[in-house]
Amino acid sequence: MPWTRPLLKYLLIAALFLALLGLLRFKPWQQAGPAEKETLAVGFLPVTCHLTCPVTDFATQASPLAHYQSQRFTDFPTMVESIKSGRLQATFMIVPLAMKLREQGVPVKIMYLGHREGSTIMVRSDSDAKSLRDLRGKVFAIPSKYSNQNLVVHKLMQDQGVGADEIRFVELPPPDMPGALAARAIDGYFVGEPHAAKAELNGTGRVLYHAHDIWPNFISCALVVHENLLRDKPQLIADLVRGIAESGQWAETHREQAAKIAAPYFQQDEKLLRFVLSQPGRVSYVNLNPADSELEKIAAMALELGVLEQPVRIADLVDRRFVPAAIKHIELAAAQAKP
Repeated sequence: MPWTRPLLKYLLIAALFLALLGLLRFKPWQQAGPAEKETLAVGFLPVTCHLTCPVTDFATQASPLAHYQSQRFTDFPTMVESIKSGRLQATFMIVPLAMKLREQGVPVKIMYLGHREGSTIMVRSDSDAKSLRDLRGKVFAIPSKYSNQNLVVHKLMQDQGVGADEIRFVELPPPDMPGALAARAIDGYFVGEPHAAKAELNGTGRVLYHAHDIWPNFISCALVVHENLLRDKPQLIADLVRGIAESGQWAETHREQAAKIAAPYFQQDEKLLRFVLSQPGRVSYVNLNPADSELEKIAAMALELGVLEQPVRIADLVDRRFVPAAIKHIELAAAQAKP
């Protein structure tokens, strides 16, 4: 019939129009595919106090959800500037420094500890010092005036009757301390491992005190997170805290494998890390949820020493929402981590 061809033409146009409307409505080109993997940079220093950071990085590289990518620093001042500028929102940090940042108005929270013990006081191998009393008039290095090492060594000085001005303190990045001791630029230092063991193994230094000799269950560093990140991505932080806890549980019983994993991150000799981690009591990665009383003790010491200018409210400083009730080993293929 003569009208059939125009009718088919109009029907075809109508069908194409409806199909176009469907495309515009449902936008299949915007339909979500697999969730994009998130990556969060987490700062650390090459000390065994921060070992759970690279272990978590290693374990989450194959995770479909998030990769917690460790970012190596060699000193705390650079790390602090990164936090203040917003370039870094999660990091391992000495606890009194986190308190100081909070006092200065930087909204950071302590989420979890990185370790227990893990620090050592070293003197030169030819020194006859048997206590801090024998270091009067000497030069002694600490990682930062905001470090627990600084607080504890001053408390030990008080206990031994050493005046505050009888030992000269200098601040040095932890990796520089063994070399400074060997060059006789300093007479002793207190630092997180393995920067004490390095001097011990190369014969230029000897142990005067382990941290547990002075303060059992010694605390130095914690995982610190900016409140903006906590507000915007709480699940990402919950998974990070769980990952750190599980990494610690794994490292506690897989020390040789942990040394193997950490060595390239730390840019250190694997044998040095194995030496530290194989020594009973030298560093521990369990019991990492700090009690308020422990943090209050640190805050009181910092206030007395003038490191802090006002008391710290522990409730404002600590966020325990994401501390796991039960901690298992992190999912880590044993074959990947064999020494």
